Amino acid sequence: MAEKKTAAEIYSDIIDLPHHDSDRHPRMPRIDRAAQFAPFAALTGLDDAMEGTARRVTEDYLRDNYEELDDI
Repeated sequence: MAEKKTAAEIYSDIIDLPHHDSDRHPRMPRIDRAAQFAPFAALTGLDDAMEGTARRVTEDYLRDNYEELDDI
């Protein structure tokens, strides 16, 4: 069985190379880079839809089991 290499061994040929800085594209400010990862409302309306579904399921359950629940 082949011995497993560590990440340092796998990337040893490039690990110590200097970081590339583009001549064409200036570095983006940190605040702008952070904004790319800010939370956003990808699922707008999901909470309302889930609440509506839960309400309908509960109403259906109570309507269908009213007599059994009344005996409790």
